[in-house]
Amino acid sequence: MAPGAVEVRAGAVNFWEYLGSRHQQLFTDAYQHASAVFQCMVVATAIGVLIGIATYRSQWAGNVATTTTATFLTIPSLAMIGLLIPVVGLGVPPTVIALTLYGLLPVVRNSIVGLRGVDASLVDAAKGIGMSRPARLVRVELPLAWPPILVGIRVATQMMMGIAAIAAYASGPGLGNEIFRGIGSLGSKNALNQVLAGTLGIIILSLLFDAAYVLIGRLTIPRGIRA
Repeated sequence: MAPGAVEVRAGAVNFWEYLGSRHQQLFTDAYQHASAVFQCMVVATAIGVLIGIATYRSQWAGNVATTTTATFLTIPSLAMIGLLIPVVGLGVPPTVIALTLYGLLPVVRNSIVGLRGVDASLVDAAKGIGMSRPARLVRVELPLAWPPILVGIRVATQMMMGIAAIAAYASGPGLGNEIFRGIGSLGSKNALNQVLAGTLGIIILSLLFDAAYVLIGRLTIPRGIRA
């Protein structure tokens, strides 16, 4: 027991020393990781909501949209990035394309569900006072469908946080580089520290993003709708 206890304490000290010596690079990787996920999430949200708007009125079209975007999730992330490398090269392009494709399903599905769940009587009332279809969509349907859409965005972001780590395979940005360096040097003194630092960084970023979405929900969803 005593030798084991000493080993655990030594490992903990080494890890904190590693963080202290590498904090600038870790902050840079964390910023790049968060930036890539945020930008891809914005693109996936815009595309996903547009697909939802275009298909929610038709059961057949909605099913096709959901099935198509779900197909992307059946492709392993490493395989997806590997298939994109010969087409778009290394670095940022395969990362952006892969993350955007993986983020579509939750947004598309929740957009369709949210828009279909809007009370038809409210839409008819808006139509009765002379609102055009685009006006009804923007001023009535989308605001009421926003809570489930936001849930889809939160789910997609959590998935993308983990998948973004695989982007290091294609020389992409983010904390995955730290993890891959550790895996590639297993047995060395800092291998475990590298993997642990990258993993904990992704977990912390995920929690921060989720907290931000909770705040956005409180600011943008009326209390009556939340209830």
